[in-house]
Amino acid sequence: MNQTISEKVRMLAVALTARGFGYCAMEDNVMLECGKKKAKGNKDAKNTQAVSKIEKLMNQFLPDVLVLQDVNAAQCRRAPRIKALHRQVVGLAEKHKCKVTLCSGTQLRITLVGDAKGTKHEMAEMLARKFPAELGGRLPPIRRAWDNEDGRMDMFDAVGLAVVFWIKQATLR
Repeated sequence: MNQTISEKVRMLAVALTARGFGYCAMEDNVMLECGKKKAKGNKDAKNTQAVSKIEKLMNQFLPDVLVLQDVNAAQCRRAPRIKALHRQVVGLAEKHKCKVTLCSGTQLRITLVGDAKGTKHEMAEMLARKFPAELGGRLPPIRRAWDNEDGRMDMFDAVGLAVVFWIKQATLR
């Protein structure tokens, strides 16, 4: 009898933002936890807090893979502080012997909504339908042009990164 040994892959997706970061921990396409963490203070304090909180999450979930948005992609416009934080988080992953996978915003939109010009809210709606128990009640209202982005979108960005990672993994098998 042939048996296939399925190695479970545990993944932590982190979406870095000016406010802090959103995160999602998954194992074999099953969500373990998702949420958002805040970072306050000046730019150095925010980065220090964010790295510390991400390290706690890495110690808690012991991921095999860390998924981040590609801040160096051609279409990505991110502040220098976020790019520096990104480098620190990649270094943290190396310290934890954790593989890093990057995903561009365009890849996210094409994979999740089928259109490179799709909106973050369209992605969030799709993710809320995919994970109704975890995200259904957390979907923010549609953002009006004069409103700031809802802080809950950080979490949806991280879940989007996680889902795209699993879709890419499924196509590689």
